[in-house]
Amino acid sequence: MNLIDNIQQLRVWSGMNRGTRCVLVPTMGALHEGHAALIRAAREIAGHTGNVVVSIFVNPLQFGPNEDFSKYPRTLEEDLVICRENGADILFAPRAEELYLPDRSIQVVETSLSKTLCGASRPRHFDGVCTVVAKLFNLVQCDEAVFGKKDYQQLAIIRRMVRDLDYNIVIHGIDTVREADGLAMSSRNRYLTPSERAQAPVLRAALLKAREAYIQGGERDGEVLQQIILDRIAVEAPLGRVDYVQVVDASTLQAPTEATELRVIAIAVFLGSARLIDNIELK
Repeated sequence: MNLIDNIQQLRVWSGMNRGTRCVLVPTMGALHEGHAALIRAAREIAGHTGNVVVSIFVNPLQFGPNEDFSKYPRTLEEDLVICRENGADILFAPRAEELYLPDRSIQVVETSLSKTLCGASRPRHFDGVCTVVAKLFNLVQCDEAVFGKKDYQQLAIIRRMVRDLDYNIVIHGIDTVREADGLAMSSRNRYLTPSERAQAPVLRAALLKAREAYIQGGERDGEVLQQIILDRIAVEAPLGRVDYVQVVDASTLQAPTEATELRVIAIAVFLGSARLIDNIELK
C-alpha cells in the first residue's frame, strides 16, 4: 500500500492505472471497524485486479463555527495500519492547502435534500461534503465508491450529486457496523462519558421498536412511530437531548407519499458533547 499526500502524485498514479477498476472509500480518518468494513467491501467490489483508494481528509468546509473541527481526532499512523490490513492499495491523505486554494471561489451547492434532518441544524454542511467528494471523484477517477448507511442523508445526497452532475460512478451503500450492544460505530463515540456510553444503545433499541410497530403492528402514521422512539429515549436515555426524529422517503428525504418505495426513520441525539446519528430502513 502506498501513501500519497499531494495531487500531482495522485494524478500520476491515476494516469498509470487508467483502465483498471478503481473503488474509492472517502473518510475523515480516525478509522474504526466501521471504516474497515467499507474498505473490505471496496476490496470485494474491486476484485483481485482492481484498486482500492481510501481518502483521509478532515474537511474544514463541512464543520460549522461551533463544531469540533479542531478537536476532531487525527490518527494517521493507526489509520495506515487499518487501511493496509483491510486491502487498500492507496491512502490519499492531502493537507487542506492542497485541496483548497486561498482564493477559491467555486463549490458544489445542494438545494433540496440538505434542508432536512442534519442539514436543518447544520447549514452548508452538505455543501462542504459535496464539494470535497466531487473533488475526490475528479482526482481519483474512480469507477465506484462506497459510503456507509449510518449517515443516510449523506448517502442520498451523494447519489443525487452523481445523478445531477452526470458522474459515471456507481455508489454503494454499506450497512452500518455496530458495537455488540447495537450502538453504531462512530469516531465521535470516544467523546462519550461512561454514563453517556451506557445510555447510547437506546437509540438502536428505540429504532427497532418503531420498526416492529411498522412491520408487525402495521403502523403507518409517522408521528406515532416518532413518539415510540421519543418515549423510549426519554425513559432509558435521560442524558440525551433529541435533535430530531423523522420518518422520510429514503430517496427524497421528505415526508413519505403514496409513491414512496422505501421509508427510513432517522434520528440525531446529543449525549454530552457527542452528537450521535442513526437510522433504520422500514422493510
